[in-house]
Amino acid sequence: MDGNGRWATQRGRPRLFGHHAGAKRVREVIESCPDVGVEYLTIFAFSTENWKRTQVEVAGLMSLFRRYITKEARALHKFGARVRFIGDRVRLDAKLIKMMDDLEEMTAGNTRVHLTVALNYGGRDEVARATKRLALDVSKGLLDPDDVDEETLPKYLDTYVLPDPDLVIRTSGEARISNFLLWQSAYAEYEFIDTLWPDFSRAEFADLCAQYGGRERRFGAVKV
Repeated sequence: MDGNGRWATQRGRPRLFGHHAGAKRVREVIESCPDVGVEYLTIFAFSTENWKRTQVEVAGLMSLFRRYITKEARALHKFGARVRFIGDRVRLDAKLIKMMDDLEEMTAGNTRVHLTVALNYGGRDEVARATKRLALDVSKGLLDPDDVDEETLPKYLDTYVLPDPDLVIRTSGEARISNFLLWQSAYAEYEFIDTLWPDFSRAEFADLCAQYGGRERRFGAVKV
């Protein structure tokens, strides 16, 4: 969900103004998922690298996350969204972690849309943490090193209960993946669009999903 800061700057407003505008866009995209056949949606809210931003912006984002959960929790539950959070929670404050836990528990029985929020998430960090857990199981004798293959590691990832993404959309004109779902997106389709996230519309989301539906995916094979 890139481009919040630039969107605000273009309007002569502080970057946090753009983040608040971007947060409002999230609900529209979530609510449009059933209409375009999307059952699983993952949004990249805050990366492990975002801590490098100014203290004011980071504090503002953390406040926004708490406010968003407070405001949207019941609406998400009523809509039928099941919410999960991925990422390393160690660096997050206890109040925010409690709110995340409560929202996951509240929506655990919902199935209309599976919403995953990547918060303090980084693909490399996720793989490193997964590898540590895997190595610990090997050291305890719970896992034979000879049994470790590409089917083993995903069981230790934050996304172990989720399907791999089919389509990854990045807004704002930047053509890079920025450490997002590195393992899981090996065969995902990508769309890099110029639209800044606060301007991303239901119609554009539907159009991108429709375009994806017309693609031929071979996963490295050759169609005979």
